[in-house]
Amino acid sequence: MSTSGLLGAAQVRDLATRFGIRPTKTWGQNFVIDANTVQRIVRVAGIGLDDVVVEVGPGLGSLTLALLPVARHVTAVEVDPVLAGALPETVQTVAPAMTERLTVVHADALRVEELPGEAPTALVANLPYNISVPVVLSFLERFPTIERILVMVQLEVAERLAAAPGSKIYGVPSVKAAWYADVALAGNVSRSVFWPVPNVDSGLVSLVRREPPDTEATREEVFACVDAAFAQRRKTLRAALATWAGSAPAAEAALVAAGIDPRTRGEQLDVHQFAAVASAHRALSVAQQGE
Repeated sequence: MSTSGLLGAAQVRDLATRFGIRPTKTWGQNFVIDANTVQRIVRVAGIGLDDVVVEVGPGLGSLTLALLPVARHVTAVEVDPVLAGALPETVQTVAPAMTERLTVVHADALRVEELPGEAPTALVANLPYNISVPVVLSFLERFPTIERILVMVQLEVAERLAAAPGSKIYGVPSVKAAWYADVALAGNVSRSVFWPVPNVDSGLVSLVRREPPDTEATREEVFACVDAAFAQRRKTLRAALATWAGSAPAAEAALVAAGIDPRTRGEQLDVHQFAAVASAHRALSVAQQGE
């Protein structure tokens, strides 16, 4: 085992052999084998001893072992039953003084509604590519105490989350993430730090929670508007929002009331403008019902 309290490539492979683990594509398992990378993640995340960190997909524990010395507590959510069972043993072996700071939850992160212990203040994770956006959005929704997120995801996903209006890659994830937080790319990660080596590059994305847009519409109503706008992103908003609003004229009325040209496309609007459209549509609908 590593004497630094962190895992290197040989230790990761030894652990995998010991526990009979073969990385599976089903769960998007690519284990980090570079200690410098996990230290970088923790540093960029700005974790301190006041933080209760939730880590999704801890795997064999590379990032967990880097988080434990700097956080007050780490709650690791792992769907793989073998990995969930192995993690406490690994921490006991590599960093025995840190065992009390760790709680392991064997669960599907997308179904987690609550966590044991203190409410989390941060989410830090190397996320499986196939669930990265849903995990980020669901944890922001379900755990309002999470103030910041630093996740390693597929570079393309990181770029989409952080994309600004007008970009070709700006879309539903960009707008929905912006509802909750200020989002920014926080660096690239070489594919060589993983085992097995993935066929895509990775990136770090940072999300710092802020107040959502000021709107009379609910989050669900705003998100429904966003989904409709990007379902037919090549169409003007007047056309793309027709079904959502009830008709093309109703969509146009909401857009005009929100100060937006109906000929605009969804990729041009930021989250505040989408919130304004949803709010205007709600107000117009209430007015019509009162007539």
